Amino acid sequence: MSQVELERITKRFPTVTALSEVSFAFAHGEFFVLLGPTGAGKTTTLRIVAGLEKQDEGSILMDGVKIDNFTPAERDVAFVFQQYSLYPTMSVYDNLAFPLRSPLRRTPEERIKVLVGEAAEKLRIAHLLHRKTAQLSGGEMQRVAIGRAIVRAPRLFLMDEPLSNLDAKLREALRVELKHLQKTQGSTTLFVTHDQIEALTMADRIAVLNEGRVVQQGTPNDIYDRPANTFVAQLVGTPRINLLPAVRAGAEVSVPGSGLRTAAPRLSLPGSFRLGIRPEDIALSPTGRFPGRVTLIEPLGVETILHLRTGELALLGLVPGMAVQRVGEEIRFDISPQKLHYFGPDGNRIQEMAP
Repeated sequence: MSQVELERITKRFPTVTALSEVSFAFAHGEFFVLLGPTGAGKTTTLRIVAGLEKQDEGSILMDGVKIDNFTPAERDVAFVFQQYSLYPTMSVYDNLAFPLRSPLRRTPEERIKVLVGEAAEKLRIAHLLHRKTAQLSGGEMQRVAIGRAIVRAPRLFLMDEPLSNLDAKLREALRVELKHLQKTQGSTTLFVTHDQIEALTMADRIAVLNEGRVVQQGTPNDIYDRPANTFVAQLVGTPRINLLPAVRAGAEVSVPGSGLRTAAPRLSLPGSFRLGIRPEDIALSPTGRFPGRVTLIEPLGVETILHLRTGELALLGLVPGMAVQRVGEEIRFDISPQKLHYFGPDGNRIQEMAP
């Protein structure tokens, strides 16, 4: 497995700059996720790492060696696409064996049998080996596509939203299996997704892309607990963060149009800014400081999203289990000052002042 580093990668197309000075690195055995919305440049980055596209500027290093002029075969990477990209007239066995039979590898058939069998067992598709891939379900086809990648034991796995075409339950199951497989094999993986749940649950580290630029890198905890700007704050977290126009008046921070106010933090706050409140940090309590009214309830089973109104302000709150509150009910709530997020007029996080 390999350590990979991207240095100031820029890629231009005739009408758009897809990537602008993108830099990040990930280590041997790391599960690294590129997270961003459609059009952020995630797939372009993946294709450049694979050698399927050529960057206009910057370099890619693998184990300290520049691979910019290496062919895809010389880079020894395995690509799992969003579409399954299988041969429908071949059996599962032959699809798995296909990369091992290439002229570059010329693996003996006895060895192919062993490697295909091992991959099939890991992915729980051994009973499907003699079936044509056209007869498989979506989840089974994606397992075969993943198996075709791991059977080669490449230096690097590249995965382009491989779970996005699956239904919710199957996506959840394969997410767990894929993460377990990656950890047990110690494989180095670059995984692309627009799904923040996939990113938070699977990644060792995350790079967030927006309009071809890396706007934040860090662990899932870093990205969630300390979003670098309002874009990241809104991208990560379900339900979405409450972003409210706020002002500082002396020793207090307040939100116009509501009764929300709290002691000013140790930050160099401008006169007006954006205040971020995660829904789970709104705590309902009969003795809460702030009044509110329930306007809508979204029960999700394990938790419930409450739509609240306090003064002229609409808020999202999150409570565990099935809520006992009813639409129209008057409630009271607290907000933990330590959990608040502060963003300047430019959208960037306001950093703590030095002691």
